[in-house]
Amino acid sequence: MTVDTLQTQQQLIVRQRLRLMVNQYEVHAVGPDGSEAGVLAFAQQKRMAFKEQVTLYTDDTKSTPVLGFKARQRLDLAATYDITDAAGSPIGLFRKNFKESLLRSTWHLEQPGYGEMVGRETNMTVAILRRFVDSLSWLPYHFEFLLNDRPAFSVVKKWGLRDKYVVTIHDPQLDRRLVAAMAVALDALQSR
Repeated sequence: MTVDTLQTQQQLIVRQRLRLMVNQYEVHAVGPDGSEAGVLAFAQQKRMAFKEQVTLYTDDTKSTPVLGFKARQRLDLAATYDITDAAGSPIGLFRKNFKESLLRSTWHLEQPGYGEMVGRETNMTVAILRRFVDSLSWLPYHFEFLLNDRPAFSVVKKWGLRDKYVVTIHDPQLDRRLVAAMAVALDALQSR
């Protein structure tokens, strides 16, 4: 994947790979018919790290990093995560709003020079059920990220054996690297 290819996407599909000891994800382009096109990135959560860390690579050989995100603090329920490019330079950040997330998960995503987006689960009933009935954690959910009360992007978890997320980008100015990082984080970090 090249960053230029990623930046042209209006929709992404993120799939979790089934692995025993590590979270892995594939970020796919979406074809004109809505089907999965080529793999744009492969993500893997770092095992047993003191600070939560995920790196996205061009493919599953993990030879060429594209971007990553890492917690600033250790094991913090409201940790801030810095998103960096392949060279390690900061390109944005996100954080979970712990207080608001007690009933309905709420995330803040910042793109430098552009503003802060706020993403919330859209269905309060599903949000509450997922929190208080552990066996229902598989329920699909929908996050809508807003920038100044207008839609920036959405992430919809679909039904299925493997976790699958359809990401729709509404705002053409958004850095797709931040959107891809946030979509992966919603799965990797949602239960924290």
